[in-house]
Amino acid sequence: MRTSRLAWLPALTVVAALGAAAPAAPAAARPAASTIDRLLARMTLPQKVGQLFTTYAYGADANAPSAADAALNRRLYGVDTPARVVAKYHLGGVIYFGWTNSLQSPRQLAGLGNGLQAAATGSGAGVPLLISTDQEHGVVSRMPAPATQFPGGMALGAGRSAADAFTTGQVTGRELRAVGIGQAWAPVADVNVNPANPVIGVRSFGSDPGLAARLTAAQVLGLQRGANTAAAAKHFPGHGDTSTDSHTGLPVISHTRAEWSRLDAPPFRAAVAAGVDAIMSAHIVVPALDPAGDPATLSRPIITGLLRGELGYRGVVVTDSLEMAGVRQKYGDARVPVLALRAGVDMLLMPPDLDVAYGAVLDAVAAGELTEARINESVRRILTLKHRRGLLSWTPLDPAAAERVVGRPAHRQLAQAVTDRTVTAVRNDAGLLPYRGAGRSVLVTGWNSGTSSNVPALAASLATRGASATALVTNLPTDDKIAEAVHAAGSHDLTVVLTSRAWDTVVSDPSARQQALVRALVATGRPVVVVAVRDPYDLAHLPGVSTYLATYSTTAVAMESLARVLLGVTAPRGRLPVAIPGLYPFGHGLRWSV
Repeated sequence: MRTSRLAWLPALTVVAALGAAAPAAPAAARPAASTIDRLLARMTLPQKVGQLFTTYAYGADANAPSAADAALNRRLYGVDTPARVVAKYHLGGVIYFGWTNSLQSPRQLAGLGNGLQAAATGSGAGVPLLISTDQEHGVVSRMPAPATQFPGGMALGAGRSAADAFTTGQVTGRELRAVGIGQAWAPVADVNVNPANPVIGVRSFGSDPGLAARLTAAQVLGLQRGANTAAAAKHFPGHGDTSTDSHTGLPVISHTRAEWSRLDAPPFRAAVAAGVDAIMSAHIVVPALDPAGDPATLSRPIITGLLRGELGYRGVVVTDSLEMAGVRQKYGDARVPVLALRAGVDMLLMPPDLDVAYGAVLDAVAAGELTEARINESVRRILTLKHRRGLLSWTPLDPAAAERVVGRPAHRQLAQAVTDRTVTAVRNDAGLLPYRGAGRSVLVTGWNSGTSSNVPALAASLATRGASATALVTNLPTDDKIAEAVHAAGSHDLTVVLTSRAWDTVVSDPSARQQALVRALVATGRPVVVVAVRDPYDLAHLPGVSTYLATYSTTAVAMESLARVLLGVTAPRGRLPVAIPGLYPFGHGLRWSV
C-alpha cells in the first residue's frame, strides 16, 4: 500500500490528460459575481433557506401522483404533489429514489423533471432545482432500465484504468442529464481498508489510497468535463475503516492524524484538485480530527478546518442523509441542520422532518445563532454550482430525446468493454479454467440479486456460447435447498456457485448458509468454481475451494464478462484492489492465454 501524503498527485497527471483529450461538455461560462449577487438580492430569507435543502417527494408525476404517493406527501409535507413540495419550501434540490416511485423509465423521468422544474421556476425566486440521484453503479445504482449499467467502484479498482473510470463517469453523466438529473452522488472516495466494513465495501475503488485517488479524480472529470454533470466525492473525511454502518449507528474511526493524512485524505485531495463540485460529509466520529466527539457532518474542525482550510476546498459541502442514525444520536433533529451550517456545510440532505429543519434554520437566524450573511455564503456556493452546470436556466426536456440517449447501444458497448477488464481470477489450483464448455453441462447456483437476476443471467450468457446451462437460485439456502443443489451438481459437468458477502455471518448471512452450500458442493468431488459477486473477501471463509474468481458486482455486464472468462472467450485481466486477509495480497490476479 502506498503511504505517501502525496499519493494523490499522480492522479492529476493521468486525468489531466484524460480531461484534455475529451471534448468538454457544454457548460455555462464562469459566473460574474454580479450575476449571483443580483439573484441573491431578490431572494427572501425563506427562499434562501429553501435553497439549502435537498429532499425527496413521492410520485412518478410532479402534479399527478398516485393516491398512495399523495397520502405520503401529505403526511410528510402537508401537501399532496411533488410540485407543491418544491414550491412550499423553495427547495434547492430534489433527490430521486426507486422507493419514492421517482425512477421508472427515461420518458417518465423527463416528464417528472419537467414538472418539478416548472414548479421551481414558477414560484418564489424562480431558481431551478438541482435534481440528483445515487448513481454509483454496482450495489448502489438507481437509474431504471434501459440505463447503462457499469459494475461499480471496486470493479473499476480491479481494472486499474483511469480511462475506464472517466468513461464510466462520462456515460453516466450523459444519461443522467438526458432525463433532467444534474447531480450524481458519486464517486465514493472512501479507501476500504477494513474488510469488515458493512456499508462501503465494493462501493470503494479499493484499499490503496493512490489507486482510489487516481480513479476518484478520473470519475469526477468524466462526470463534470465529460458530461457537464455535478459530481460529489463522498464520504469526507473517509468512511473506509469502520465496522459500524452509519445508517444504523455512529461509527468511530480510530485513525491517528497521520494515518488519516496517509490513508483517507488522498482521494479527497485529488477530487479537490480535479475541481469536484461537491463533497459529501460522513456521519462518523474521528477523535484525532475532532476530540469533541461530534460526527464529522457537525464538526467545524473537520468541515471548516480540514476540508476548507487544509484541503483548500471552495465548493459545495453537502451532508449525507440527515435521516441516518449516525447524525441523530447526539443532537435532536432541530439542532442538526443548524449545527451542520455552523460547521461549514452548505447543503442539507433529506432531513427527517423538513418542517422542523426548515423552521430551525429560520429560527437560528432570527435568534442570531446564524447570520443571514452565513446563509448567503452557502446559497452563493449552491447557485454557483448550478450556474457552472448550466442549471440556472431551464428548458423543458424532450422525453423522446431522453429515450434515445439512455441505454444507447454505444454506451452499452463501452460498459461491456470496461467490465471485461475487471474480472479477477484469484485461484485456479485445479486447472479448471478456461473451461471448454461447448456441449457440456453447467449448473449455475448460489446468490441471486433480486434487481439483476444474476444467476439466470450468467446461465443465459453461458448458453449463448454453447454450454448447456441450468440456473438454480439458492440465496441463503435451507438444508433442503442445499441438498437440491448437491443433487443437481451430480448431473452436471461443472458447477458455478455465486456468493455475496458470505464472510458476513453477523448481518448478511447470520447462519452461514452460503458457506454451508459451498462446503457441500465441494464435498461432492465434482468440479466447482466459486465466484464472489460482491466482496472478494469470501474466499477467506471458504476452505477447500480450488477455483475462485471475483466480479465485485451482480450486474448483467458483469455476468456476461464472467461467462467470457469462464469459457475462455476473454482472459481475466483484473487484479485484486484489496487484500484477501491471510491469503492474497493487493494486486494479485492470475492470467492465462485464450
